[in-house]
Amino acid sequence: MKEYVRTVNVHEAKTHLSRLLERVSMGEEIVIAKAGKPVARLVPEKKRTEPRKPGSAKGEITIHDSFYDPLPEDILRAFEGR
Repeated sequence: MKEYVRTVNVHEAKTHLSRLLERVSMGEEIVIAKAGKPVARLVPEKKRTEPRKPGSAKGEITIHDSFYDPLPEDILRAFEGR
């Protein structure tokens, strides 16, 4: 069974947020569009069926040694807002 997806504009989303959240809690998906183009999606929160296990991604993530190298000056300036 395909879920129903409704598209609303930003004004409608702001005006009727509580109503839209109620619909989402019932399983509906809401797309928020600005000038007719989708920009965000409200979807029901999925409940975890089992607790999270710390370290469960061990061995699946690699951090390259260069991660710890100093940032190039231009990027550092951008982060510092200069």
